[in-house]
Amino acid sequence: MALGSATFASAGKLQTESPLQDLTAIIRSRVPLIAVECNEEPQIVSLVRQIGSHLQLKAFTWTVTEGMQAFNSCDQPSSSVLKSQEILTYIKSSSSYCLFVLLDFHPYLQDSVHVRFLKDIALAYPKHYSTVVLVGVSLQVPEELRPFTAYFRLPLPTPEELRGIVVEVAAEWGAEHGRREVQTTNKALDLLVRNLTGLTATDARRLARKAINDNGVISSSDFPEVMKAKYELLGRDSPLSFEYETAQFAEIGGMRRLSHWLDVRKSFFCDAVLPANLDPPRGMLLLGVQGCGKSLAAKAAAGIFGVPLLRLDFGVLYSKYYGETEKNLRKALETAEIMSPCVLWLDEIEKGLAVGDDDGGLSRRILGGLLTWMSEQHKPVFIVATANDITQLPPEMVRKGRFDEIFFVDLPSAQSRREILAIHLRKRALEPAQFDFDALAEATEGFSGSEIEQAIVSSMYVAHAQSRPVTQADLLAEIKQTRPLSVVMGEKVQEIRDWAAGRTVPCD
Repeated sequence: MALGSATFASAGKLQTESPLQDLTAIIRSRVPLIAVECNEEPQIVSLVRQIGSHLQLKAFTWTVTEGMQAFNSCDQPSSSVLKSQEILTYIKSSSSYCLFVLLDFHPYLQDSVHVRFLKDIALAYPKHYSTVVLVGVSLQVPEELRPFTAYFRLPLPTPEELRGIVVEVAAEWGAEHGRREVQTTNKALDLLVRNLTGLTATDARRLARKAINDNGVISSSDFPEVMKAKYELLGRDSPLSFEYETAQFAEIGGMRRLSHWLDVRKSFFCDAVLPANLDPPRGMLLLGVQGCGKSLAAKAAAGIFGVPLLRLDFGVLYSKYYGETEKNLRKALETAEIMSPCVLWLDEIEKGLAVGDDDGGLSRRILGGLLTWMSEQHKPVFIVATANDITQLPPEMVRKGRFDEIFFVDLPSAQSRREILAIHLRKRALEPAQFDFDALAEATEGFSGSEIEQAIVSSMYVAHAQSRPVTQADLLAEIKQTRPLSVVMGEKVQEIRDWAAGRTVPCD
């Protein structure tokens, strides 16, 4: 399928009637202050220009660099109004109803004099009134001004509008390259639109251009870079870390039952068009012995679904400042929704959600916020929570229906140990055929996957120090010297295994 000017004509442009009507309704209500938090500055200015013209009101913009500028040159004041306090003085003394758009005014909201000016303007209603529209990327309205402030947010583009943006960008690219047409398929175009969902029109246009610009083709190979760029736009100062290159289950020994369970749900994340009556999979809780592959399974889940992996770092989530932790959680969950479809990995969740009485109720608020979001959100965000000790988790977290399934990652069986040995030997360019896997599997009874890997690494150090290749004897010697966790903390490991028996589904 080719995207060109004909396709663009049928796709249509962005629809602005709804935000125009919404902002008009707010202005008609004669509210003194309107806070608009966005980076779509030109679109807000355009909306106010249209509203001013329709309502026959004088309208002005102000920036710290250009001062006050009238939309209609006939309304431009005779003297310049440059400084921030000058524009507020001008608004306060205005005898007619006007619209003022103050761009990037948020730094001045930290100053008590500017806040008092704005409050005076608000209190002058209705004797002397004007509507002040405050526009900024990050607006924190002071407590004193909140009773007088209405909030407006530009709606994000719909899938139809995003499709129109992609087609428009394709037409622009074609015009720049000798009227060439961008090549794609309906499925690839639908998936690109799906990956752009949650972005502003400006950001969507930028990423669509990035996908097309290299070779004039929209294909699945573009999506990893698009998703990385999308995260960079959304994930600034976020407690989420992003990883697109995720491990496949071919790189994991064992876990066949879990692999099949995930494969059944794969189509939900891979299909561009989904049945309306199909709810997205909620997620899974992985319990098990340390070092047995819970983290690798989380990455593999994202790999099987072909979606990005977002890891929530509870260490970054928590803040010493009051209210910041809850704000960080809301931002992280909002980012996960916008990045959907994706896998959200909650690593060692029992440490992040351990409920105590010595934190002023913070851990309970975080738990409540997370549980509410898990119950109410309907985006394709698949949660993978990993835990080493389920007894530390609050009961609300593990009740039936919270996750689709609870899996137990046990110490690997003999067959799984053979697979793990082969994987790590190949990973380090060692020829598996040179080793006796039956003997190695027997020697590593009770070892976790990470302990098997470390034995291979240690044997390589020994061989390298003696300038010779690794041998079977090297591996067996390192295995013999290793005391696995199942021996060092045998009682604790057995306690975990006993608890999981009959309560969870084995991964293998």
